[in-house]
Amino acid sequence: MNKIILTDCDGVLLNWEGAFTNWMSMRGYKVDENNRREYHMGKRYGISSEEKDRTVRAFNESAWMKYLNPLRDAVYYVDLLHRKHGYTFHMCTSLTTDEYAQKLRIENIERLFGKTAFTKYIFCDTGADKDEALEPYRDSGYLWVEDKVENAELGLRMGLDSVLISQPWNSNCNNDHIPKYEYWKELYEEEIFG
Repeated sequence: MNKIILTDCDGVLLNWEGAFTNWMSMRGYKVDENNRREYHMGKRYGISSEEKDRTVRAFNESAWMKYLNPLRDAVYYVDLLHRKHGYTFHMCTSLTTDEYAQKLRIENIERLFGKTAFTKYIFCDTGADKDEALEPYRDSGYLWVEDKVENAELGLRMGLDSVLISQPWNSNCNNDHIPKYEYWKELYEEEIFG
């Protein structure tokens, strides 16, 4: 068995949303309380798509990428899967094509998860689809850990074993073929060793 796990980053490994909320607040943006659970940041902040694209890209290309906090129990279980069970991770993330922001992301991941757990980094542009990035993994059956429903469904169509890390924006996912886990502990116990 090939011990590779494919994973998104933001909302799965790192708390991008919490950092972005702080970053936006520092710039005077306020969350629209009626849309707090929205994935789409334009709706969440009541701003145009153009302004949303501009602010998300600015954040993703900022020094904040080196300092995002881990999400829930991701560090412990990624480390356990890697060190105890021999898994390695390939990250596929829609961050930016800016190589320096990508380097900051890698430095952050290595600071939190160590230098050997992640053996491949695939960077898509800000907000980009992941079709091309996942194509080399088609029909591999690899575990694909996401927080965005559309990307989990894409993985399923491509022959991956898609799961979701629970977030407010994926609470309405009704796809019985995509399990949802609040914590990596559940994923570890049920999906990998269940």
